Amino acid sequence: MKWRKFTLTTTTAAVDLVSSLFDEIGIQGIEIEDHVPLTEAETKGMFIDILPDMGQDDGVAKVSFYLEDLSDLERIMREVEEGLDELSQFVDLGERTITWSETEDKDWINNWKQYFKPFTVDDILIKPTWEEIPESHKDKLLIQIDPGTAFGTGQHETTQLCIRQLKKYVKQGDRILDVGTGSGILGITALKLGADRVFGTDLDENAVAAVGENLESNSISSADFQVVQGNIIDDETVKEQAGRECYDIAVANILAPVIILLQKEIPAHLKKGGIFITSGIINTKEEAVRQALEANGELEIVETTYQGEWVSVTARRVG
Repeated sequence: MKWRKFTLTTTTAAVDLVSSLFDEIGIQGIEIEDHVPLTEAETKGMFIDILPDMGQDDGVAKVSFYLEDLSDLERIMREVEEGLDELSQFVDLGERTITWSETEDKDWINNWKQYFKPFTVDDILIKPTWEEIPESHKDKLLIQIDPGTAFGTGQHETTQLCIRQLKKYVKQGDRILDVGTGSGILGITALKLGADRVFGTDLDENAVAAVGENLESNSISSADFQVVQGNIIDDETVKEQAGRECYDIAVANILAPVIILLQKEIPAHLKKGGIFITSGIINTKEEAVRQALEANGELEIVETTYQGEWVSVTARRVG
């Protein structure tokens, strides 16, 4: 199936009015491209550590919409032009050109799967559920993952850093707290390494379903890995569900600013001597994370490991 994409080149000042115009005409779903820098408020809740280079803001914006049914195209384009004529009396529309192109109807949800192939982290084989086990890796510890719409294939450097730390510290019968569990890959790895029980938390409701499916793919009982949606930093219900001073290891592969907040809460859930494994830390944020952990009287840093530009800091509860 093909769609026709229409793109209006205009100004950033006109975007809101143009968006309202398209909505009034009956055009549903638009795409906006510009170089306006994101504000601190906009980036505060975004789970990214490095923002892309947006380029210099030149005041130009592109507003696109897609049409599958072209039977009413003449009316739609006439109303678009008439509406733009009216808007031009109140706002600078800039270039005001409309171009079009055809695009295939693609399965964007699943197309990424072609790039997710089996790979190893030392003696652990991580493979997507839809791939076969490579003959040369049949002797390795197997973890099967389908992240769905939750984060976590294991390919990212930060996940691999955490996996290696789990290999180092997990002992038979350990209880694990997995904060920001995503697909559940770290909790599942811990269970495969001998942990007895995992409690996971995530802000994304999709994580609950993803973990359930991945437990089944790895023949692990759901009784061994409980996951809840919520924020352990400030949600009292989640804190109580997790329990106090009952975990041998806590692992958080999130982002440096979140870890800085999280380190205040984690000691309350760790046993004395328990291990806190962190990653998701770009090297430019390493010092800030270290300072936060060092200022926490209940934690001491025991190890820092690196892979590419990413950092994992491991601490122990001493309080």
